[in-house]
Amino acid sequence: MAYDFDLYVIGAGSGGVRAARFAAGFGAKVAVAESRYLGGTCVNVGCVPKKLLVYGAHFAEDFEQASGFGWSLGAANFDWATLIANKDREINRLNGIYRNLLVNSGVTLHEGHARLVDPHQVEINGERFTARHILIATGGWPQIPQIPGHEHAIGSNEAFFLKTLPKRVLVVGGGYIAVEFAGIFHGLGAQTSLLYRGDLFLRGFDGAVRKHLQEELTKRGLDLQFNADIERIDKQADGSLKATLKDGRVLATDCVFYATGRRPMLDNLGLENTGVKLDKRGFVEVDDLYQTAESSILAIGDVIGRVQLTPVALAEGMAVARRLFKPEQYRPVDYAMIPTAVFSLPNIGTVGLSEEDAKGKGYKVKVFESRFRPMKLTLTGCQEKTLMKLVVDADTDRVLGCHMVGPDAGEIVQGLAIALKAGATKQHFDETIGVHPTAAEEFVTMRTPVAD
Repeated sequence: MAYDFDLYVIGAGSGGVRAARFAAGFGAKVAVAESRYLGGTCVNVGCVPKKLLVYGAHFAEDFEQASGFGWSLGAANFDWATLIANKDREINRLNGIYRNLLVNSGVTLHEGHARLVDPHQVEINGERFTARHILIATGGWPQIPQIPGHEHAIGSNEAFFLKTLPKRVLVVGGGYIAVEFAGIFHGLGAQTSLLYRGDLFLRGFDGAVRKHLQEELTKRGLDLQFNADIERIDKQADGSLKATLKDGRVLATDCVFYATGRRPMLDNLGLENTGVKLDKRGFVEVDDLYQTAESSILAIGDVIGRVQLTPVALAEGMAVARRLFKPEQYRPVDYAMIPTAVFSLPNIGTVGLSEEDAKGKGYKVKVFESRFRPMKLTLTGCQEKTLMKLVVDADTDRVLGCHMVGPDAGEIVQGLAIALKAGATKQHFDETIGVHPTAAEEFVTMRTPVAD
């Protein structure tokens, strides 16, 4: 049978665009459908604008610390509207870059909502197209619990487009999005509380990292409320909100921001017209080749719920394109030793196993930790401390995990991730000469393990 396209991609986010571009580069006839914005969550309402807002929030500290270096500054004033307008301009520029990447690769771009008609056919804007392979890369969507008054709350999508900075904000959640936005709102001057229903946020991260960040955020004046959850939200006559907690307390606020999870974006996708199956969490079920139960349909990225990170979606998209159209170059995605960062203030950077996971997997571990006040702060009154930690296999000397809380943690850990991926031992770290004076050199100067 002759198909209109060799590959039809639904979703022009990071993974979908990467798969489409590479497939087209390998000679395939490719189309991409996108109903919202080119670049997906990361470019539009995720990593990129979030980090721009984190940069904005960090200036408050820079101004405060400048006097220690001889700078005399007048009163600093922050304008939310300017930051958002400049952010929007940058995102629009990136949207144009994504459009050019697709078009210049020879990919056909269909702007509208694509729906599966059958295993080889999609419908969009009243037209139908056939494809040998269809790739679902529709990503995820913020999920707000359906409590009474949930319509008064916002998620991360809306936060990037607020007209004004709220004076008081309740951030609900314990994952990296909640922690990052709590830091953003607090740094920009809002009275901010972070509410989490568990004992301590960032479940799954190394215990020392979680505890250290809690201490540093508390030093900065961020209100952390653990074992706390909202039962209902009521809007008041003056436009403010009243949040009633499950323990009976009532908190007044101007904004309730939920970051309590994301769901796969499968709305009106037409999966019922195919044999595609969902797993028990509601994500698209795929095998190791990203193939669904319907042999002609594949899925990658956040919609499959494996590792929901942009670089992982990029790797998955490339793997699909190579396997289908350039099999001699195919290699599977390796999910081990994936580095990641949390752009809290201060930042977290981590790669490999936490101490808890390493012990849980049966390793006998040696732990090396260092906590110190960064050199930049020695001329200021700021008492923030950086944490660096290595988790080492006591039997083989291999470094199993590397963790950091402090300025530029993500930048530093990216380089160390290569070492861990290559199987570096603690001896390799010890024999590496540090760059002085830097914080990063601490990773190669830790000599004494922490007592168990």
